[in-house]
Amino acid sequence: MKRMHIHIAVKGLEESVAFYSEMFGSEPTVHKADYAKWQLEDPKVNFAISARGATEGLNHLGIQVDAAEGLVEMKTRLDQLQTDLVEEEGAACCYAKSDKYWVNDPSGIPWETFHTLDSIPVFNEASDEVAASACCTPASMSSVATVSISSIPTKNKCCS
Repeated sequence: MKRMHIHIAVKGLEESVAFYSEMFGSEPTVHKADYAKWQLEDPKVNFAISARGATEGLNHLGIQVDAAEGLVEMKTRLDQLQTDLVEEEGAACCYAKSDKYWVNDPSGIPWETFHTLDSIPVFNEASDEVAASACCTPASMSSVATVSISSIPTKNKCCS
């Protein structure tokens, strides 16, 4: 099984937790002072938010797999993209330890494909405030243009 993963950097964590808890009809499955995650079954999505100094808006998208075999399958697909691929084995990120692969889509949006191995008690397992300041997108993915919340139009202009 695969699960869609979305991570958004937010300004006010508790206000956002209240908003998304109401929208999803569910409290977060992980809730820390700077991070929250909903592991939803309907819709099947791993939705995370964090307030760690990153630009507000879309941080990254991803596919979470539930077994190592699923990660091997996804890596085979990613290899076919013929783009730069970043591999992280046993990476500490967002209160979890995972094996993962990162690629940027043609627009520069980072995509994370990962298999979670275990939870960890400290964000990124970093004791240094600088190292633990933002989410776990690798530095080589930094060419990404984050979708800022302020760039979203206030009036619906879809398909006009």
